[in-house]
Formats: sequence, C-alpha cells, structure tokens
Amino acid sequence: MEISKIDILNKKFSSTLIGYSKHDVEIFLQDLADYVGFLSEHNMNLEKSVKVLEEKLDEYKSREEILKDTLLSTQKMTDDIKSNAQKQGKLIIRESQAKAEDILRHAHKRLAQIHEDISELKKQRAHFEIKLRSMIESHLKLLDSQDEANDRLEEAESKLKFLSKA
Repeated sequence: MEISKIDILNKKFSSTLIGYSKHDVEIFLQDLADYVGFLSEHNMNLEKSVKVLEEKLDEYKSREEILKDTLLSTQKMTDDIKSNAQKQGKLIIRESQAKAEDILRHAHKRLAQIHEDISELKKQRAHFEIKLRSMIESHLKLLDSQDEANDRLEEAESKLKFLSKA
C-alpha cells in the first residue's frame, strides 16, 4: 500500500467520546509503519545501488585515466617514432648523396684516366707510324740500292757476255 503526504494530511479518524477511534489510528499507524519500512528498505537498496554504481563509475574513471595516459604515451611514442624515422631518412639521404658524390668523383677520375690513356695511345700510335714509315723507307732505299746494284751487275754481266762472244 502506497501512502502519500496528501493521504496522511487528509486522513480522518472517526471520533469517539474521548477522541479518535483507537482502532482506526492503530490501523493507520500500522499501514504507515509498513510503508515507511518499505520506503526505508527501498531507500537502502537504492543507496546500495548508488554505491555500486559510484564504485563502477570510479572504476570507469580510473580506466578512462589509464586510457588517456595510454593514448598520450602512444601519441608521444608515435611522435618519437616519426621523428626518429625522419632523422634516419635524412641521414640515409645524406649518406646516399655522399656515396653518389664519391661514385661520381671516382667516375670522373676514371674518365680522366681513360682520356689520358687514349691520348698516350695516340702518341704511341703516331710514334709507331713514324718508326714504321722510317723503317719502310729505309727498306725501300735498301731495295732501291740493291736494284741499282743488280742493274750494275746485270750490265757488267752483259758486257762480259758481249766481250766473251767477241
């Protein structure tokens, strides 16, 4: 039975000679006591529920703080990783550029060496051609002189044959 404030204020007891009917008052007081007991028990249950919910809320707040801390730590770690990756990337690029410059410098040196070698070979070739021409010319002169000697020898032989026939 639910009793409201208005029910209590509007409750009318039957009267007797000396006051209100004792029986009506006792019944009303019993009903009122039952309802107050029910409300008290309900209030205790609600307080227990509130306490449990507050504990859960505190636990959730604690978890939320842990999650916030974890997110902040993760964000900081992510930022650190990005920063380190960028530094490593720049370092790798600098090292690659240095290696590329070394390779290019080596290639230029090699190219210069090849040009020097080609120039030296051209000089050797020209010197060889001059020596070869000189040798061929001396051999031609030798052949020419032998031809002249042969011509003289043949002329002398023909004179000798002419003289021997005469």
